[in-house]
Amino acid sequence: MLRIWGRASSVNVQKVLWAADELGLAYEHVVVGGKFGGTDTADYGRLNPNRLVPAIADDAESPGGAPVAIWESHAILRYLAARYGNGSLWPSLPGQRSEADRWMDWVHTVIGEPMRVLFWGYIRDPANGDAAAMQAAADLLGQYWARLDAHLADRDFVAGADFSMGDIPVGCHVQRWLNFPITRPNLPHLRAWHDRLAERPAYRRHVMVRME
Repeated sequence: MLRIWGRASSVNVQKVLWAADELGLAYEHVVVGGKFGGTDTADYGRLNPNRLVPAIADDAESPGGAPVAIWESHAILRYLAARYGNGSLWPSLPGQRSEADRWMDWVHTVIGEPMRVLFWGYIRDPANGDAAAMQAAADLLGQYWARLDAHLADRDFVAGADFSMGDIPVGCHVQRWLNFPITRPNLPHLRAWHDRLAERPAYRRHVMVRME
């Protein structure tokens, strides 16, 4: 049995739940983190010493022994895709897989921080939002998302013609970006890609939800 720990409102947990549903996996979702608590227990500390969400344990990886425990959302995505989605979420061609990998890492290295500024300013702690910092973050994100828009001009998904693990982290964040009360540039290719994601039941179930 696959077990997934985390709260469904966390963007990083949404990535894992979405991937698991895309792969048709049976899993137990253990709700912890944020207002639900549970990450300060000794058991969770053994699972994830950073005491963050998400984390998973997969009995299938160690039959008859202790299940493998994995933390960090993108490491979890790569594990699930490689183990259960070879040729689909995990592109078979190394070049395509590299494309998926690059856009996954782009979430952390480029858009992560300005997205955090907007999320905290508009959703998590609006009473203490820094208007100047939020405007600067919105302006940067307009430029950054335009890079993905240009990339999507001649392909349906980030790694080419087919949906892959690379679409999941950026897909989670673009849903939030499109719902912040900000002015956004016209990015038709990105919008069309988002529309394609919105046709996927698992995306609607786990990502197209109210931000908390």
